[in-house]
Amino acid sequence: MRAVLAQEMDGRCVSGWFWRRRLAVRAALEGAGFGTEARNQNQPRGSRQRSGPLGDQPFPGLLSKNLSREELVDALRAALVDRKGKPGELTLLSVLPELSQSLGLGERELQVVRASGKETSGLVLLSSCPQMTSRLQKFFIHARRAQRPTATYCAVTNGIPPTSEGKIQTALKLEHVDGVNLSVPVKAPSRKDILEGVKKTLSHFRVLATGSGCALVQLQPLTVFSSQLQVHMVLQLCPVLGDHTYSARVGTVLGQRFLLPAESTKPQTQVLDEALLRRLQLTPSQAAQMPLHLHLHRLLLPGTRARDTPIELLAPLPPYFSRTLRSLGLRLQ
Repeated sequence: MRAVLAQEMDGRCVSGWFWRRRLAVRAALEGAGFGTEARNQNQPRGSRQRSGPLGDQPFPGLLSKNLSREELVDALRAALVDRKGKPGELTLLSVLPELSQSLGLGERELQVVRASGKETSGLVLLSSCPQMTSRLQKFFIHARRAQRPTATYCAVTNGIPPTSEGKIQTALKLEHVDGVNLSVPVKAPSRKDILEGVKKTLSHFRVLATGSGCALVQLQPLTVFSSQLQVHMVLQLCPVLGDHTYSARVGTVLGQRFLLPAESTKPQTQVLDEALLRRLQLTPSQAAQMPLHLHLHRLLLPGTRARDTPIELLAPLPPYFSRTLRSLGLRLQ
């Protein structure tokens, strides 16, 4: 992932910084990695312990789960990690003080302004200035109220959406299932449901390319909810590749896909058919470790003045994401 630092400037030119008057944005290391290891899932029944054509490293750019604090600080400029965690767990928040020191920020504390989900790659926006943090947060809130997308994601889906573009609307709630909070759709939510935490969600999607029964999809969420984009693609019967949480909600009988009840379907390792495994050059055991192919590709920030065109930030695709696109014959224009 690409980390971006927004900071108040005093009109000075600082080497390595891109700045417009008092808004400065620093895009860090050029390399794009993956912030969190794919979870160790149980292998699908019948899988074998053999190396595929790609050997033991089928997902290039995936960071090791054994990073030291120092290595994580170095990697943060290219990789995003979980923003939440247990005491003592190695997370983005836990190493922000070291990252502040490495950037020469002195006593100023870094804050996470915008970041994608735990397993999602892409941009992460940090700020060391409370005023700038407030300004950015207001910009995002106003954009959501006006239904103007500020974040654009790229996803590779197992399956092709029925239409080339459109919007996905559904109400979602969080349910605690087997020790995990899962997002569950709610049909026709009542006023009481809304007061109890059910939220109406909306995303725009556009199919950019298709091939081998998969699609490269552009996603623009207009609301914010846990795992919103993953659940929305499941509702299209096209789960995101590497989604080992929600993809089990899509069943197949005689080649026809259908939705299983979300409340009673437990998370499990995503199962890919033999033809897709061959195209990806993966064994079933390697596919069980596939990272989520959901990438925060573009983020808009406010311009210097209210009427200015927003600043556009872009994050390159991680190597494993690009390799998947090549294997499937898909191309991001």
